[in-house]
Amino acid sequence: MNKRIKIRSDERPDKLIFLLIAVVMILSMLFVSCSLGKRMDEKDGSENKTFIVASFYVMYDFAAKIGGDKVKVVNLLPSGSDPHSWEPSPKDIIKIENADIFIYNGAGMENWVHKVLNSIENKDLIVLETSKGINLLKGIHSHEYENEKQEHEDYQEPDKGYQNEDGEKHKEDELSELYDPHVWLDPMLAKMQMKAIADTLVEFDPHNADYYRNNFERYSKELDKLDEEYKEAISNFVKKDIVVSHEAFGYLCSAYGLNQIGISGLDAEAEPTASRMVEVANFVKKNNISVIFFDNMVSPRVAQTIADATGAKVGILNPIASLSQKEIEEGKDYFVIMRENLESLKKALGNDDNG
Repeated sequence: MNKRIKIRSDERPDKLIFLLIAVVMILSMLFVSCSLGKRMDEKDGSENKTFIVASFYVMYDFAAKIGGDKVKVVNLLPSGSDPHSWEPSPKDIIKIENADIFIYNGAGMENWVHKVLNSIENKDLIVLETSKGINLLKGIHSHEYENEKQEHEDYQEPDKGYQNEDGEKHKEDELSELYDPHVWLDPMLAKMQMKAIADTLVEFDPHNADYYRNNFERYSKELDKLDEEYKEAISNFVKKDIVVSHEAFGYLCSAYGLNQIGISGLDAEAEPTASRMVEVANFVKKNNISVIFFDNMVSPRVAQTIADATGAKVGILNPIASLSQKEIEEGKDYFVIMRENLESLKKALGNDDNG
């Protein structure tokens, strides 16, 4: 005979409901804890630090200098990578999503920015384009070398269509076909970029406004000093032409009266045409060029080929877009590399006996 077990109305159901509620609450707390833990990991374990994500090394370095110990800065670009061709992974996009401030150069440097920012759901994210408001130089691209030789004086400032009164901009992939993005190689333009970062931090974190302003003033003076070092050295150069593997140094040349002759255009990985190789080699011979410069992040093969054909040497001129792991471990930064570049220019252009 089957017996029915009676459940008292004031006992079992209430206990089951209570147990279910407790389980749900525990799971919810675990979820919140995990989410917060992930966010805290990104912020280096400190709620008081502003979390900044930078698109590549120079933006990272500038943000770290201005933000100091009040910020946590992440450089998206892996060491030794080319920022022109690199694109962020889903993990990198999550970092941007979790950031307080995202800092990028713009002017076509980061082709992926427009697409990625359109996918970001963090409505509180502050996005800073540090080249905004800077007069950009027209870029020279590899395919243009199939025609007549174009020299540094052919650069032109952008038309008013680059940025309208409402702040509307072309997409980054369009800008990459128009302008040279390497603005930071002119110390006075680098100062404008640092100022934009300082202003953004002051607005986001007004409690530490004096701290950010003081940091900017410190590095502003360093940039002035660097600018004077370049002016003094280059004023004594007997030569003004530099032959480079690709056209990354337009702003530096424009600031100090140098002329860059590029084997390739803005794209560091583009292969120059045979006619361009011959043209550059002839220029090197005719003008007694002693050094062919190449970017530290690309192969020196093309530069070495012209050097071998002309009796010149090869040397590094660093656009500072990405540092190698060795350079990072040695503690190098924007100022160290800019001064190394100046020493390289001195050896190549300082007197007629270099060769």
